[in-house]
Amino acid sequence: MEKTNKVPVSEIKFLEGPQSRWKEFKFTVKVLFDFITGFRALHFVGPCVTIFGSARFKEDHPYYKQTQAIAGEIAKLGFTIMTGGGPGIMEAANRGAKDVGGRSVGCNIVLPHEQHHNPYLDKWVNIKFFFVRKTLLIKYSYAFIVMPGGFGTLDEYFEALTLIQTKMIFEFPIIIFNREYHKDMIEHIEKMKQHGTISPEDLDLCLFTDSVEDAVKHLQEHSINKFGLKAEQNRRRTKWLFER
Repeated sequence: MEKTNKVPVSEIKFLEGPQSRWKEFKFTVKVLFDFITGFRALHFVGPCVTIFGSARFKEDHPYYKQTQAIAGEIAKLGFTIMTGGGPGIMEAANRGAKDVGGRSVGCNIVLPHEQHHNPYLDKWVNIKFFFVRKTLLIKYSYAFIVMPGGFGTLDEYFEALTLIQTKMIFEFPIIIFNREYHKDMIEHIEKMKQHGTISPEDLDLCLFTDSVEDAVKHLQEHSINKFGLKAEQNRRRTKWLFER
């Protein structure tokens, strides 16, 4: 796969304001091809659970080890583990899936740094545009797991919440793992509920937990049972499609 150390110049120019109609048409075509690239690469990955978190944690960090453990348990359910494909928490999640014989994929964003894919991926795709990547992560996921992370992690989390709030997606469970790390965010969400800027039902499928067992149970109830998924069939189907 071709690698680059540059953010696409076309995206920077597009966000600077109105361009000529021809330039904006060409940009639209590039976005279309970015989507098609993602569709072709991810079409056969099977039901996924996407795990988000910082790219900056090393393998000896407790958050890395937590992520590796929870990813392994989720992979045992028959889900493909999907991440941004990079290092840190993303690597830990993909590694955890591989540890138990599960499948893992990466939807990698092209950045000047942190953009190289980790070695625990069965399949990956390089995406140029952030908004394309975020759409693909939601499209192929049956749940999100939010681990400790930075701006990008919170961006994915709150975008998913916004889509749930506005009824653009339904029955989409989100698990926020590590209450201590996220305590300020949890307090702010409670404040929003108190002030009425969000409704309590907006968080119906949002679980804040430190328990791998609770996270697995939540996925079984809100992803496997609700959507009628079959774990053994998922594993056989996903493996066959990767080896095809």
